[in-house]
Amino acid sequence: MRIIAGNRKGTRLKMVPGQHVRPTADRVKESLFSVIGPFFDGGYALDLFAGTGSLGLEALSRGMERAFFVDQSRTSCETVRANAALAKLSEQVEIMRRDARAVLKTLNERGIQFDIIFLDPPYHKQLLIPALTEIAELGLVAEEGVVVAEHPSQASMPEKVGRLTSFRSLSYGDVAMTLYTPEEKEGENT
Repeated sequence: MRIIAGNRKGTRLKMVPGQHVRPTADRVKESLFSVIGPFFDGGYALDLFAGTGSLGLEALSRGMERAFFVDQSRTSCETVRANAALAKLSEQVEIMRRDARAVLKTLNERGIQFDIIFLDPPYHKQLLIPALTEIAELGLVAEEGVVVAEHPSQASMPEKVGRLTSFRSLSYGDVAMTLYTPEEKEGENT
């Protein structure tokens, strides 16, 4: 597993020890970033259920200004910290070892909006829709932002979750990603 593009291209990333983390494969990551934007000019990323931190670190390497990583696992948070150091991105990283939904409320209180939010929760815990709902309700996605929801390819995802509307689905064997963006508020120009 490595950073595949940008100013930290080629940096090898550590895996989380044990069997509880399912990192996004490099080929899937490459395809995803070709869709959501190969490179960025600043902005904030949120890697919720971060695991190794691979997606958020990739976004930083491609030009995001800052990335927030959230995971309840101490081991995952330590792995993200180590990977950020390997990529020389520690100054652009904030790591929070907390429950995802509690962190979303904290980020909202801080007035932070994200240009990209990566959601890759453990599939068996049924956390994806509650996290999407909370993100939509709190308005954590910037106007032109995108939420990347990773899920099993056989899972059916809703077209709308609050103000978030799906605009594309990507499938890679057993893994799929549904991309959401906020719809315009009433009274905004179209």
